[in-house]
Amino acid sequence: MNFVGEIGREPDRRDAEQALDLLRRWAEKADPAEIVRLDPAIARLLPGREVGNYPELSRIYPENFTPDASYRASMPDLQNGPASLIVGAQAPIQHVGISNFRLPIRFHTRDGGDITLETSVTGTVSLIGEKKGINMSRIMRSFYAHAERTFSFSVLEAVLEDYKKDHDSVDARLMMRFSFPARVDSLRSGLTGWQYYDIALELMEGEGRQKRITHLDYVYSSTCPCSLELSEHARQSRGQLATPHSQRSVARISVVEEGGKILWYEDLIDLARAAVPTETQVMVKREDEQAFAELNAANPIFVEDAARSFAERLLAEPRVGDFRIVASHQESLHSHDAVSILTEGPTFAAESIDPKLFSTLHRPG
Repeated sequence: MNFVGEIGREPDRRDAEQALDLLRRWAEKADPAEIVRLDPAIARLLPGREVGNYPELSRIYPENFTPDASYRASMPDLQNGPASLIVGAQAPIQHVGISNFRLPIRFHTRDGGDITLETSVTGTVSLIGEKKGINMSRIMRSFYAHAERTFSFSVLEAVLEDYKKDHDSVDARLMMRFSFPARVDSLRSGLTGWQYYDIALELMEGEGRQKRITHLDYVYSSTCPCSLELSEHARQSRGQLATPHSQRSVARISVVEEGGKILWYEDLIDLARAAVPTETQVMVKREDEQAFAELNAANPIFVEDAARSFAERLLAEPRVGDFRIVASHQESLHSHDAVSILTEGPTFAAESIDPKLFSTLHRPG
């Protein structure tokens, strides 16, 4: 090959193939030290050839290897690296952490007992603009350090303090989600069944202040008052059988606890049921189904009525401070839902709505 006079020419694939062939023929006769002096990467072009300073890496998992303190100290930790490693704007991050790590947690119940439930945990801390990142596993380790205790908001406060210190953070948030079982009696037959309530406990700390928030998803039936009146009009004026439309509905009730007394999960459920008594049923015989139809007829409700009925009960409860009610009536008449949001106090005040907020309230059977 002769490239004299062609140095300025852009090489094509044929030139590359010829150059590679020439390099391989030279390497077959060259001493390994010569190859190293030229470029150790040439070894990758020579299958089966070993180059003196190119390490031979083990492909066997070392089951018995145990790192000591000095080895651990030598390991790279990019998340705690200098600000020069930050990608993008050196902007503060309000929440960074982990979501949906699960473990069994023991909770107190109102009757003095305990119950162990599979719990999904989300934990986040704030991050200043000059810091690269956080060590995510520390959040889990902080939580596991308290995992054997029966959980309450006071235990959550201890967890929150632990991982705030671990991350040298000012603000932090912890949320635990679980499905809480409660026995519910049927309306007339005397049967009893387990109703499950989606509940979340949230502990927030910002600017040196803490807030305890309980979230409850309450599922009920809503009979449309307008449809009920129109059905009765058809019966009375034309002798026409007609039925009002009703649908499965969900209210997500979020409350900030105040007053220093415990607001039990069962208390919040009772409060919701007192506001809107048409809760969906578990065990049903014919007499229960008839009773449920009568109960719905006695409590027809628009989505606006539902939000205000829940609000009336919350405003009268001294253990409740700020609150938010997000209601969704998943209509059987329309191909869309009827929705409402009612808030009290600054905690839940927001000009923007999460685009997926109402879709998270859908409850398939």
